[in-house]
Amino acid sequence: MGDLPSQPKATVLVVDDEAAVRRVLVMRLQLSGYRVICAEDGEQALEMFHNESPDLVVLDVMLPKLDGFAVCRRLRAESCVPIIFLSAVEAISERVAGLDLGADDYLPKPFSPKELEARIATILRRVGQGNAVVESRELPTDQGVLRLGDLVVDTNRRQVTRGSERINLTYTEFSLLELLFRDPGHVVPRAEILEQLWGYPPRRAADLRVVDVYVARLRGKLEPDPRNPELILTVRGIGYASQRMGEASAVG
Repeated sequence: MGDLPSQPKATVLVVDDEAAVRRVLVMRLQLSGYRVICAEDGEQALEMFHNESPDLVVLDVMLPKLDGFAVCRRLRAESCVPIIFLSAVEAISERVAGLDLGADDYLPKPFSPKELEARIATILRRVGQGNAVVESRELPTDQGVLRLGDLVVDTNRRQVTRGSERINLTYTEFSLLELLFRDPGHVVPRAEILEQLWGYPPRRAADLRVVDVYVARLRGKLEPDPRNPELILTVRGIGYASQRMGEASAVG
């Protein structure tokens, strides 16, 4: 008997108005074992997303009908699906704008398909897709549940609540929270955060800016006063540290 065909690692939605880009990515990603679906404009991307429920979206910024930022905004209103932006504009301001909307990564064009494949694999490993073994990164409690002031963090369900209200975090935001609180009070350099969460070392200043954007977004969702943070502290010139577990306690 022959071997049974293996199941695809995950479904990736590629959204780009350039047919050549779509062809290359379909070929490369299928060879890597992914199921690949495509859209060539923003409206078609949303339709494909709702019909196919992909595990990750590769999204060009410059699209007909609806641009990538508008698509990302709509997706984030209903889903935490990982999103990687592609853009021919490498300006830091545009990159920050994309990440601010909830994208998980941002790759400037022209890009190496191999680098994109590596980033897709890193993100899917982190969210538990792609037939990969996910490393357990629980916060320092026996039950995987922690109280930070009025916040309750459940690492098993990857949920954060304040009272009866659930605070929606993307996969990357929650992974950042886990990383910072794994060793409370320990300073985590920005370069280390980038390598652990995004899977690549900083090659230019804009890469480290990704970390700053995500810390700001996490503070905006968790801190009572993001301008005067109490949970996530800045160590100027180095990186970030979580508060020591003074008021924080395990829920049991």
